[in-house]
Amino acid sequence: MSRTKVQDALQMTEYGKQIVVKGWVRTRRGNKNVGFIALNDGSTIKNLQIVVDFAKIPEESIKAVTTGACIAAEGQLVKSEGKGQTVEVLANKIEVYGTADPESYPLQKKGHSMEYLREIAHLRPRTNTFGAVLRLRHNMAYAIHTYFHEHGFYYFHTPIITGSDCEGAGQMFSVTTQDLSKIKFDENGKVDYSDDFFGKPTSLTVSGQLEGELGATALGAIYTFGPTFRAENSNTPRHLAEFWMIEPEIAFMDLTELMDLEEDFVKYCVRWALDHCYDDLEFLNNMIDNSLIERLKGVVNTQFKRLPYTEGVKILEEAVKKGRKFEFPVYWGCDLASEHERYLVEEYFKCPVIMTDYPKEIKAFYMKQNTDGKTVQGTDVLFPQIGEIIGGSVREESYDKLMTRIEELHIPMKDMWWYLDTRRYGSCPHAGFGLGFERLMLFVTGMQNIRDVIPFPRTPKTAEF
Repeated sequence: MSRTKVQDALQMTEYGKQIVVKGWVRTRRGNKNVGFIALNDGSTIKNLQIVVDFAKIPEESIKAVTTGACIAAEGQLVKSEGKGQTVEVLANKIEVYGTADPESYPLQKKGHSMEYLREIAHLRPRTNTFGAVLRLRHNMAYAIHTYFHEHGFYYFHTPIITGSDCEGAGQMFSVTTQDLSKIKFDENGKVDYSDDFFGKPTSLTVSGQLEGELGATALGAIYTFGPTFRAENSNTPRHLAEFWMIEPEIAFMDLTELMDLEEDFVKYCVRWALDHCYDDLEFLNNMIDNSLIERLKGVVNTQFKRLPYTEGVKILEEAVKKGRKFEFPVYWGCDLASEHERYLVEEYFKCPVIMTDYPKEIKAFYMKQNTDGKTVQGTDVLFPQIGEIIGGSVREESYDKLMTRIEELHIPMKDMWWYLDTRRYGSCPHAGFGLGFERLMLFVTGMQNIRDVIPFPRTPKTAEF
């Protein structure tokens, strides 16, 4: 008999049918006559109750069926007489695949802190919370691919190993095949890469944007979705060393169209979660953040505020004059902190904000300059509780302006020749953005730490599992 998933069994109405379900025991309870097993196989947040009549199946034969054990249960699907479920299985056979010592099993039936669960990240997907998070993560990835496919974008694979630094921050993980205890140096005292695998310094990428632009200037509209890496020594609830990025790049798109795309895309993803993952969201709303569903619906049903940086700074400065205290100072030209962004979103406008036209000094070299010579056509989408969730811009298509900016920032030309060729040969107006997938997951799940929305977090001094 083929296996029936718990999710499917809970929706069946074919009472009396014999089925086989397989999964892990959440709890077991009962009395001297009957036992009740809560079974979950990861297909849903809900458990399926297995009823064991000890007159048919001796209690001694299921002694190993304890919390954490893996079993198969064959029996009759019947309408449930208890509360909390519509169907249950009257077992006529129980097979134990794997036992779990009740004394040492790390996931006992009690509350566990998120810090403790990070220490056992190999087991935490079996908990209700992380099962919900991981199902939502799958659905968000599926929604992203679906959105771009339906809108005519091509999935474009950019390299993970790169010889250029897109962000210009220099916080990159080096890739080498050299024996680090026997590093070779040249006559100038610099590392000699001649015998290294690529023959030059290479790193794990911080972004696929620059290569993505190459795809956009050929295919019109592309998107990347892959792992990115940043060697930033930040132990905060918002930073990971390994994370996933979604980066669309689109030819012939201006600033207004870019903001339209950003808003439509993120609303689509949130709406997908509400439409396809409501059971998991309801669980997280009850257990993690009781305003989660309301906040998600608010994003879907609200027009995003579009706000020039200069106007945003004025609002923040007025707030300071009226007694609002911020940890970091506010002035024109500053790179706004998360506290500033959240004030604008959560307290002043009470809706998501798309901030535009930032000072060029605090933004990347590739952003298109405005005619004022001081600002660039950058866009940051700011969300409640998160702050920046999307960063994007119209890209500078002028070779001369881009070259001037590269020289101002002393970016090595040896790394940029191929990027500049797109401005030499058939340059076109184009734009794009980057969405940190884990930032989206934080918002959609209501989780408080980015380490809890990725299966195996990579952070300073942590690379377990």
